[in-house]
Amino acid sequence: MSKCMGISITRRRLLGLLPAAAIAWPMAPGAYASDLENMIYLDTRHGRVVIRLRPDLAPNHVRRIKELTRQGFYNGVPFHRVIRGFMAQTGDPTGTGTGGSGQKLKAEFSTAKHVRGTVSMARAQSPDSADSQFFICFDAQPFLDGKYTIWGEVVSGMEAVDLVRKGDPQTGRVVDPDRIIRMQVAADAR
Repeated sequence: MSKCMGISITRRRLLGLLPAAAIAWPMAPGAYASDLENMIYLDTRHGRVVIRLRPDLAPNHVRRIKELTRQGFYNGVPFHRVIRGFMAQTGDPTGTGTGGSGQKLKAEFSTAKHVRGTVSMARAQSPDSADSQFFICFDAQPFLDGKYTIWGEVVSGMEAVDLVRKGDPQTGRVVDPDRIIRMQVAADAR
């Protein structure tokens, strides 16, 4: 049996992890599979998206995302703003882009870069206005670096994100949007 980063190939397949994902992110040997508390499964009609949480970058945002996820807050929430080549935004249960959970978070900016698969908080003009809305970058977006709180990275399933229904090229507003079927912390997955 072949091993990579201390995890057997069979175990990685059971966890739904792709070999490239296990190698692509700088983690201690074995940490990828053993830290299911810091992984999110986001299920769409196009497939599962696995997000590695980054408490090292944004501990308060990660804590809140996990709390909302465990409450089932994100289940059924639409991807209300999706712009080809830019990002897919979700996390607003009203689907209008103005809703949230009602709890604003203080910004946790870092030197991490907005690259393909980066998961970052959406916000209004104030840096401390992020709530429950987040977006996943389709491609690198360097103009966002240091201005939005990065809290995760897609480690598998980016092809499912690529298939999310796109919106108006200017506003991103989506008619009949795709939705998050279910979002769960991997440690709680059934």
